[in-house]
Amino acid sequence: MFDPLAAIRASDEPDFDVFICGSVFLDIIFTGLPAMPTAGAEVWAEGMGSCPGGIANLAVAARRMGLRTSMAAAFGDDEYGEFCWRTLEEQEHVDLARSRRFGEWHTPVTVSMAVDRDRAMLTHGHAPPMPMDRLVGTPQRSRAVMVELTAERQLGHEGSWLRRCKDQGALVFADVGWDPTQRWSRTVLDLLDLCHAFMPNAVEAMAYTRTTTPHEALYALADLVPLAIVTTAAEGAMAVDAGTGEEVLVPALRVPALDATGAGDVFAASIVLGTLAGWPLADRIAFANLSASLSVQQFGGSLAAPGWGDIADWWHQQQAAADGSSYHRSLLRRYAFLEHLIPTVPVGACRRATATIARRADVQGLAEPTPGPPPRHTEAVG
Repeated sequence: MFDPLAAIRASDEPDFDVFICGSVFLDIIFTGLPAMPTAGAEVWAEGMGSCPGGIANLAVAARRMGLRTSMAAAFGDDEYGEFCWRTLEEQEHVDLARSRRFGEWHTPVTVSMAVDRDRAMLTHGHAPPMPMDRLVGTPQRSRAVMVELTAERQLGHEGSWLRRCKDQGALVFADVGWDPTQRWSRTVLDLLDLCHAFMPNAVEAMAYTRTTTPHEALYALADLVPLAIVTTAAEGAMAVDAGTGEEVLVPALRVPALDATGAGDVFAASIVLGTLAGWPLADRIAFANLSASLSVQQFGGSLAAPGWGDIADWWHQQQAAADGSSYHRSLLRRYAFLEHLIPTVPVGACRRATATIARRADVQGLAEPTPGPPPRHTEAVG
């Protein structure tokens, strides 16, 4: 594992860079479908892969970025739970000391069907058998905590696991999920007093702040949290860092997007890394845009999360490209900071997982083979 924080580590630092808690799902992803199934019909898929999903997407994304990651989650004692546990612990090297297996409770399952750059999902599961506060107990010390805020989950009350993490010195990086009621309760914003950073997308940011443009939403959030970031899908991301006084708008990369599952988790993990490493805000946002763009070019949440090997491959390809266009020259300028990082990345650095779902991209010429050692493998079937 390449350690991007090696230069700033000290003997008295926390054992972990990131602590994450939430629900883990077994994700089963079907790709290459000609159309969505209809009543009474059977549709054959060209590819299928299996991987841990849910909060595991975030944990895997952080770990592949070289962050020492601990996760608290409930796992069933069924084969689904065993598969997810083994993949996270043995292959992705996520610490599961605060996670537990429960008998008579099965692991939630999500089936994702990808058709024409869109997807539909079917999920089955039950409420976790133990409240998160009790599962976490006394949190392990970490530099950062990553959490999803909801109005129903009152994370800010005194004595909660998140409050304890912050009291131990952790920076809290928060995202927010889609509100199916579309009431967009401002109670969510009341939780930002615990947070160092808040990273909603533009639709969510405007809805919660009752504003009409992403920029207005960004400034409203910047009054509530030290680091405010609003992502705008194909347009990129904008951010304000009150601590440094920086404000940036960084465009997205031009890539063939196949599956956006987990891209937000990859973006968030990259922001945490850049913040802990002390990078300038423009470099943090650019790096997060790049990482997310690499993930959407493959299918599957945690399967597609890139590692430092993928980042190095991309940078070498840009440098070697015989492309004198203004866009390419802009990329070289925007990502020039990688020139100081990539030489320290070992040849065998972590790369994204592979599974049968990668075949579709290869056959269609959407993913060119890259030099170097073979990619790391997450167990899959198909």
